[in-house]
Amino acid sequence: MLQGHHRIVIVGAGTGGIAVAARLINEGEHDIAIIDPSATHFYQPLWTLVGGGRAKVGSTVRDQRSLIPAGVRWIQKAAAGFDPDNKRVLLADGGAIGYDALVVAPGIQLDWDQLPGSAETLGRNGVSSNYTVDLAPKTWDMIRNLRSGTAVFMMPTGPIKCAGAPQKIAYLAADHWRKQGVLKNIEVVMVLPTPGMFGVPEFAKVLEQVVDRYGIQVRFQSVVSEVDPDQRQVVIQDLAGDTKSTLGYDFLHAVPPQSAPNWVKASPLSVPGDAKGWIDIDKNTMQHVRYPDVFALGDAGSSPNSKTGAAIRKQAPVVVQNVIDQLRGNEINRHYDGYASCPIVTARNKMLLAEFDYTMRPHKTVPLIDTQRERFDMYLLKRHGLPFMYWNILMKGKGMTTPGAFAS
Repeated sequence: MLQGHHRIVIVGAGTGGIAVAARLINEGEHDIAIIDPSATHFYQPLWTLVGGGRAKVGSTVRDQRSLIPAGVRWIQKAAAGFDPDNKRVLLADGGAIGYDALVVAPGIQLDWDQLPGSAETLGRNGVSSNYTVDLAPKTWDMIRNLRSGTAVFMMPTGPIKCAGAPQKIAYLAADHWRKQGVLKNIEVVMVLPTPGMFGVPEFAKVLEQVVDRYGIQVRFQSVVSEVDPDQRQVVIQDLAGDTKSTLGYDFLHAVPPQSAPNWVKASPLSVPGDAKGWIDIDKNTMQHVRYPDVFALGDAGSSPNSKTGAAIRKQAPVVVQNVIDQLRGNEINRHYDGYASCPIVTARNKMLLAEFDYTMRPHKTVPLIDTQRERFDMYLLKRHGLPFMYWNILMKGKGMTTPGAFAS
């Protein structure tokens, strides 16, 4: 049953959805609706610092209603599918919302079921994760209580939210243990599916120095394929040699494989045959490749950029202008270049700002400052500057010139 029709419908009231809605209002657009059931909005980039004992979880939370732009209808229901041929969003309660243009920003799904043994032990038995708001504080509890043993930090294969996050918590933990004088008693192991520390050589070189400084053992081209909480062991699969080994742990920072939400996977908007279910968009215009009145941004899109808030900051103005042009029958000519940034916290008071684009080359936007090295002022930007700008600039649809902002 059709429960309403709007000129522009946005699915998802996360970073992408709110940023687009606010910009559309600022551009003079009207008759806009956001579909999202959540009453709470999270600034997720701070969860790494929560897990590292450098921020409080309460500072990452806001009431969703306070962020919905004035003039936008909030449909506080869950979307369950799409009927793009009839220009409708299907709702979980059986209803539907019609649209002239659709913006899809549903976020990403944590697939804990694809990391066997992890789901039943999260928050217990030395296993935690900064990828959920309830577990991030437990990560810090486990880190500060560990005085000896083996600490494992893992990263899955495939695209995930902020690919640098699995490394950041390792550095925060190692620096804490160093300052406590116990790092020498802890074997720190990082398990990465990649052949190097980072996909951009300039930043990889710095991170190689960081792991050497802390004495972190890095197992490249490997993944944790299973967790055995009873034995406190992980199974590590060598992707290059297709061999497996076990490693005992006293602390494990777990990161699951990730994908588009299941209901998005099952929809006509996803990439045909793609198990991850990403929304099938042109990587430059953010327009759907088969349905020209549909656009997407953020983590669920198929564009091959790093899935960070900084990417959304650059994607949002492109999507907004292209939506407006599509509705007005104008040629679509705004393009996104794949810009993303990853503020990699390398110590409890230092950060490396990795900025890059589709070329996987450095894309520096900060004038006068060498951001390709660890800096205290960059840490202050991460801890204090970016959250302020997120709530007061990006979420209000304002212009944003500050570099590297809002990455995870």
